Amino acid sequence: MTVLGTEVPWAAVGGMALAALVMVLTPGPNMIYLVSRSISQGRAAGLVSLGGTVVGFFVYMTLANLGLAVVFVVVPWLYIGLKAAGVVYLAHLAWKALRPGGAGLFEARALTRDPRWRLFRMGLITNLLNPKAAVMYLALIPQFIDPVRGSTVVQGFLLGGIQISVSMIVNALIVLAAGTIAGFLTSRPSWTRWQRRLTGGLLGLVAVGLATEVPKAARP
Repeated sequence: MTVLGTEVPWAAVGGMALAALVMVLTPGPNMIYLVSRSISQGRAAGLVSLGGTVVGFFVYMTLANLGLAVVFVVVPWLYIGLKAAGVVYLAHLAWKALRPGGAGLFEARALTRDPRWRLFRMGLITNLLNPKAAVMYLALIPQFIDPVRGSTVVQGFLLGGIQISVSMIVNALIVLAAGTIAGFLTSRPSWTRWQRRLTGGLLGLVAVGLATEVPKAARP
């Protein structure tokens, strides 16, 4: 694929799309927020919230391509702190799902009905504070960029655009299906318990994976 004189191999495009798919299918803050809003306030609310998360991805992509990674190199404790905070947050979400009486991803929650501007804002804030988004743009996407193939900025925006497209499509499908899935699980309590365990287990695995990266980031 050639864009503005910069060549990005199809292997990198496919690898980026696959990595983005795996990341978006792993339960995290974005998915939990979108599903909870879709179930409690309807599909339209979920889609408005999704709009906020998409803008959050654009913010990350822009900052990363304009030198945010350089800031973390100059001030490494910021990057270490971000990853550590992500570990703690994901571990907390895992515990909430696995603890006795915990809530699963598609279980109904009593939430106040928010106006659209607040739904959009909360979707944006949730994504900006999402450690998975930071890891994607600061650690994963740069691995698919090859300086010898042209502008690294163009490559970064192209690969980031692929990630955003995959995330938006998958999350939109999840938002549209959330109500149906919630109704299905409500009529089958045993399935709800297994869904909660699966969600908590996946979150725990992601937290452990990030935890192993923190000591590496702290090494000089």
